[in-house]
Amino acid sequence: MADIMNMMKKAAELQAKMKAMQDELETVAIDGSAGGGLVSVTLSGKGELKAVRVDDSLMKAEEKEILEDLLVAAHADARRKSEAVMAEKMKALTGGLPLPPGLKLF
Repeated sequence: MADIMNMMKKAAELQAKMKAMQDELETVAIDGSAGGGLVSVTLSGKGELKAVRVDDSLMKAEEKEILEDLLVAAHADARRKSEAVMAEKMKALTGGLPLPPGLKLF
């Protein structure tokens, strides 16, 4: 019986830590860039697009397609970085406990 109580206590602690981590991810800002920094984006730790910055040199009608491609690339860069930050935080939270592939806790 003590084992079950201990397990429930640990589960409650993990749940509280998960909530704190989710709250923290709201405040984390992750930048991604493309085109040698001509285009950059900022995402929240949860992957929400917060800002887009475009160098003035790209503000030409004939550069429109390049700009669109760079925006997509910058977003993808920031998204990869965001996922790496979340994975590292999860690893720290779970103490390196191996979780099944594809299991998302948030």
